[in-house]
Amino acid sequence: MPVKKLKDFLDSENVKYVSTDHSVAYTAQEIAAAVHVKGREMAKTVMVKLDGKMAMAVLPASHRVDLEQLKKVSGAKGAALATEGEFRDLFPDCDIGAMPPFGNLYGMEVFASRALTEDKEIAFNAGSHYELIKLAYKDFERLVNPKITDFSVKMKS
Repeated sequence: MPVKKLKDFLDSENVKYVSTDHSVAYTAQEIAAAVHVKGREMAKTVMVKLDGKMAMAVLPASHRVDLEQLKKVSGAKGAALATEGEFRDLFPDCDIGAMPPFGNLYGMEVFASRALTEDKEIAFNAGSHYELIKLAYKDFERLVNPKITDFSVKMKS
């Protein structure tokens, strides 16, 4: 059960959350549609390398990472998307590509798109391609303490 570490953490912090099983889906947009969550409330975790160090970029499903902007706001000299092979072993309790946006549980920095702060709730992969967790955005921010900044661009529909 990939989500155990996350649920144990949320429970220990007395956070109210909803866990929802859904049919297997691999993209944040597919998951949002399957569980009837707005694309802007569905957060996706994109693994990036900033000066060679792994970090999480958390943004709405309806957005994409602007690497130049992320490089600028992070103060890094270089920014690139990480490959699955580069981050697979960092999340042994998660399905590949389904890690939750809780970098604090994995010892890495988290950058959150300012666009996520516009809604009261946030939903995200819970470590698998078939389970989602939804909680108050303020709880996510309090627990993860991400660097909130503008690095995402809304994708054209």
